[in-house]
Amino acid sequence: MSSSYDRYKKQRAQQDYSKIRRQEIRPQSSFFTKLKMCILVFSALVLSGIVALNLYLSSLPQIDHLEDFKPNIVTKFYSEDGEIIKTFTAYTYDKIDLKDIPEALKKAIIATEDKNFYKHKGYDLFGIIRSSIMNVVAMHTVQGASTITQQLARILFLSNERTFTRKIKELEVATRIEKTISKDRILEMYLNNVYLGAGAYGVAAASKIYFNKKIGQLTLPELALLAGLPQAPSVYNPYNNKDLAKQRRNQVLKRMLTMKYITQDEYEKAINADIKLSTIPQLYTTNKAPYFSDFVLKEMEKLGFEETDVIHGGYRVITTLDSKAQAKANEAILANMKNYGLNAKSQQAAVFSFNPLDGRILVYAGGKNYGESQYDRVTQAIRPPGSAFKPFVYASALEKGYSPNDIIEDTPVTISKWSPHNYGNKYRGKIPMYKALMISSNVCAARVIQQVGVHSVIQIARVLGITTSLEKDYTISLGSNGVKLFEFVRAYGAFANGGYVVEPYAIERIEDSRGRVLYRASKTKSSHQLSLKTAAQMTAMLKTVIKSGTGRGADIGKPAAGKTGTTDDYRDAYFVGYTPDIVTGVWVGDDNNKQMRGLTGGTIPARIWHDIMTVATQPYGNHDFDYPEIILNGYNGKINDGKEIEEEEVLDTTSSQEKEENQIEQNESVNKSMTPADIVKNFNMKQEQTSSPAPKTAPIPMAVPESLR
Repeated sequence: MSSSYDRYKKQRAQQDYSKIRRQEIRPQSSFFTKLKMCILVFSALVLSGIVALNLYLSSLPQIDHLEDFKPNIVTKFYSEDGEIIKTFTAYTYDKIDLKDIPEALKKAIIATEDKNFYKHKGYDLFGIIRSSIMNVVAMHTVQGASTITQQLARILFLSNERTFTRKIKELEVATRIEKTISKDRILEMYLNNVYLGAGAYGVAAASKIYFNKKIGQLTLPELALLAGLPQAPSVYNPYNNKDLAKQRRNQVLKRMLTMKYITQDEYEKAINADIKLSTIPQLYTTNKAPYFSDFVLKEMEKLGFEETDVIHGGYRVITTLDSKAQAKANEAILANMKNYGLNAKSQQAAVFSFNPLDGRILVYAGGKNYGESQYDRVTQAIRPPGSAFKPFVYASALEKGYSPNDIIEDTPVTISKWSPHNYGNKYRGKIPMYKALMISSNVCAARVIQQVGVHSVIQIARVLGITTSLEKDYTISLGSNGVKLFEFVRAYGAFANGGYVVEPYAIERIEDSRGRVLYRASKTKSSHQLSLKTAAQMTAMLKTVIKSGTGRGADIGKPAAGKTGTTDDYRDAYFVGYTPDIVTGVWVGDDNNKQMRGLTGGTIPARIWHDIMTVATQPYGNHDFDYPEIILNGYNGKINDGKEIEEEEVLDTTSSQEKEENQIEQNESVNKSMTPADIVKNFNMKQEQTSSPAPKTAPIPMAVPESLR
């Protein structure tokens, strides 16, 4: 009885447990059932969509006269005054038959742009799904899915708006292209029309521009370099950045190896090959301001326009450039450097000019010859400014309550084992601060930074927009650290407009081919960083540099202020100056950092500045700065000791005896053989000695825009 009862209890317990388990499992099973249903429904919808899309695309007609098509590329950049400064034109189209294109280039393009090119019908459905998933996961575009046929459709027929509708149209046109012509013909048209940077449309033109060879003469690494350009032509342009171009080339070679288009041995040799470019690229675009046009292109990319979209989009881009001043800048750079005997390719000059009130960029030259070098020395080069940095030292003192009339000892000084010297070991004893800046005294600048502190000077430079590295060292007072010309000139703008840092910009508006405005520049960014009093005092002091000091070669006969700068051993020379309406900076130096004997900021840079500003300031008249009057005690527009002022060297740490010996040796060398540079320098000095004196005082009015007051 007992054993039967025990079995009965066990059976009931098992039944109860099974009932409880069924109750626990039922809700969970219900959830998974619903999830499975959702997946099935979604899959059915996706499959239905795919089937519908395929049916729709298969019903599309062919494209008439596609064989005779030739692209019409008409995107143009305009200056502020309506002159065309760059045209992306159709004449760069350089047709070549597919049979004449190296097999390695075809394979490189397919491996890089569309590995399933010969398998799909114009679009890669699985590629679209894969890239969509990756982009959703990453929350931004990390992978594209356009086939070669889709890219050709976009180049030949479509607008460049970045919308879902455009993508659908791209699929439609790509499918119709596939129905109209063969795969080989599609590949041929793509290779003849794709933009590859530096003004090259098609692989034949790119071969000439980058390597000065016919396409059939290119090596495997050269072909791979071209194949890597369509993704981002300006980024991977080897003239702009050879390291990035090499990285991209090697990525293409890696894909070719993966797809077994090349052997391991070919791959190893190709990735280690140097990039040897044509020394004088044949530019296929009309371009009156090439460095500026590159800057505009980058600004458009920041606004969301891709480079290939810009090239083929038929846009009308209205820029801020002053075409007359730009033409004069191009002329002044070449003429002045030629007169001074600086004809080597590495001997360069750069100019940047903008309106300090509204930020409009007016003149932009990143070098003397874009055909020889596309390296932009306005935004890319970092070169020490020499004494042109001293205004930031004095501005720091003025912000702390010092006066332009405060007396400074222009005598030898030692600060923490550092003993700076004036040029030629000339010392003038006790002089006012404004004169110390006028004659560019090294020891006075060193004494000022000792008083105000290195941190204060660095802080002033930072708030005025200089981002390059500045050592926490007293020697920065003499401009020992490198700066970018773009940032340096922007910082000087605060002296011209009442203490505001204004962000320069290049594009006023962008219109599409129908005249619709796609972008219009809003009010430029600005921030108040210097007091009005400091800006007025600095301008009064810097006026004396042009009227009586080291910058007299820049005198344009109207109110202007500025500062020269020369680095150690004449490797870099600057002149940065401004009127109430325009700030312009000029740099001259050697890309290889070689000495340029006798070059100072008061010679070529000042003369280039003079020539440009004579033209650029014409529309603004001769009005003075709208600043409160600043009295400079004892200033009468002349040098008190009547001696010629020469530019200093930036970091002169030699002893007095060594300095005198070096000076004697230099003078003996000059007397034996005068260079063209010396002749021009002496001529300029004689002209400067005959300049008329300035008024007794230097009243400076203020130029602050109404919107900023």
